[in-house]
Amino acid sequence: MALFDKKNSKVAKYRKYPYLNIGTLLYGIVFIYMVVCIVLYLTETHIKPYEVVRGNLSGNFRYQALSLRTEEVVRASQSGSIRYYAREGSRVSADSTVCSVNESGSLDPVVYEDFEPNDRDIERLHSVMSGFVTDFSETSFQRTYEMKAGVESILADMTKNLDTDYINVQNRCNAPDSGFVIYGIDGFEEVSAASLTKDMFDLNNYKLESLRTNKRVTAGDVIYKLITEEEWRLYFPMDNNLVTELTGQESIRLRFLKDNQTFTAPFSIIRNGAESFGEIVMNNSLVRYATDRFLEIELVLNRKEGLKIPVSAIVDKEFYNIPEEFVIVNKDTEKEVTLKVERFRSDGSSETSYVTANVYSYDEENGVYLINKSLLKEGDCILQENSAKRQELTDNDVTLLHGVYNINKGYAVFREITVIDQNEEYCIVESNNIYGLSANDYIVLNASEADVDQIIN
Repeated sequence: MALFDKKNSKVAKYRKYPYLNIGTLLYGIVFIYMVVCIVLYLTETHIKPYEVVRGNLSGNFRYQALSLRTEEVVRASQSGSIRYYAREGSRVSADSTVCSVNESGSLDPVVYEDFEPNDRDIERLHSVMSGFVTDFSETSFQRTYEMKAGVESILADMTKNLDTDYINVQNRCNAPDSGFVIYGIDGFEEVSAASLTKDMFDLNNYKLESLRTNKRVTAGDVIYKLITEEEWRLYFPMDNNLVTELTGQESIRLRFLKDNQTFTAPFSIIRNGAESFGEIVMNNSLVRYATDRFLEIELVLNRKEGLKIPVSAIVDKEFYNIPEEFVIVNKDTEKEVTLKVERFRSDGSSETSYVTANVYSYDEENGVYLINKSLLKEGDCILQENSAKRQELTDNDVTLLHGVYNINKGYAVFREITVIDQNEEYCIVESNNIYGLSANDYIVLNASEADVDQIIN
């Protein structure tokens, strides 16, 4: 027991250091600095840059155009089972057989003894089905019925070419006029330009009833329709900006995105109350688009090219007009000048100094430089070098400019722009001004977040 106590008495105690020392203090300062930096970064406004590019606005005018034609609806004269023979979209002559209706309620079968489809028939079937697979969308199941109708049309052509001994056609329904055969109705058959509304262009509400899916008809039912005139019209909704731009234009160039075909056609603007629509008159190519009620088109306008910038980057700023006779031009740079300025103190005394200023615009015709208003103030006098001539600045010397903030140098520099084309999101500006913008310049994306000479982080 004594030995145990003796050993314990020789155990050295660990030396305790004070909690607060130089190392802890340094780490604390660094931690606080990091927290402050993070808070400042999260709370400050982050200015987004935009790189100026050269281009135009031609790709912004695509529309789902409504196709209206002269359409004649044909109805069944009796009830029974129906069989179609003419291919949808094909042109038929007057009195040619389009379909037949069997009053007995059943159709005589078509006998395909010793019959094989030729290469052209197989190619047509393959084209219809592959097109359906390529363009199919779950949001547009109507294409399934269109594909089925297309296949049935091809099969009808094949049976029509069989020997008459193999097919018995009863109660033929002949076309009352020549025209393009359409096996579908959608409620637009009687619509005219005067009855158009913008709600009609909502494709979510569009419904096409395929007549080829009907196996039986009742007397008076619609069995097909004919497009009897070659002339047809396309309509698309227009906003106020486009109405202003195209007012007075008598023809327009357009591209059909379905097959990338381009046409030039007569054009006019129609107004139904507060709504405006573009009307394009087509005198040809109906055979290409006879089965389409809505066609996606692009207006190929002669838009001006220049520097493309977002509308959000544009800002208005006030500047002083300084006559060139009071300006000392710097030889090293065309965008900076020097002014000899006389300012008056509150006690009535004056002092003269030289002020270097950025040039935001130069009116060569009137010989006037535009200088940032913040550098001077009303009542200052501009003195002519080596002369007693002077000019006091007043509100009459102020001009308002449209421009953007150039940030190539790391701080915001106002640059004047001249807008030559514009839509809701972008505008095109001239690029031949040494005091303006150039391609690949960087500007502030949202001008409301910056100001002249602000440092850009």
